[in-house]
Amino acid sequence: MTLEQKLEAIQARLSQRKRRKPRTCFTNRQIIELERRFMYQKYLSPSDRDDIAMALGLPGAQIITWFQNRRAKMRRDVEELKSDVKASSILSSEEVSKLCEDLEI
Repeated sequence: MTLEQKLEAIQARLSQRKRRKPRTCFTNRQIIELERRFMYQKYLSPSDRDDIAMALGLPGAQIITWFQNRRAKMRRDVEELKSDVKASSILSSEEVSKLCEDLEI
């Protein structure tokens, strides 16, 4: 097999692979509405998801993904906050746990 044939075979395999969907760019209005909703509702029912999707002009799958990513970000932020508090020894571990319970985390 010549080098040219090998390159053609590689290109053929690459073109057969499923293409990834390009990254979605949310508008400021969409982000504000998603964040506002996330503040009081961390998980959406299917009907809530469909309502938001329709209001924002987005597919339901993007709403699902946005909320999953936002919950993951919240967990990371909480863990960082916990480690910062523990490192500074401002609060006892019981007070940190109570704070997390109050924040419903």
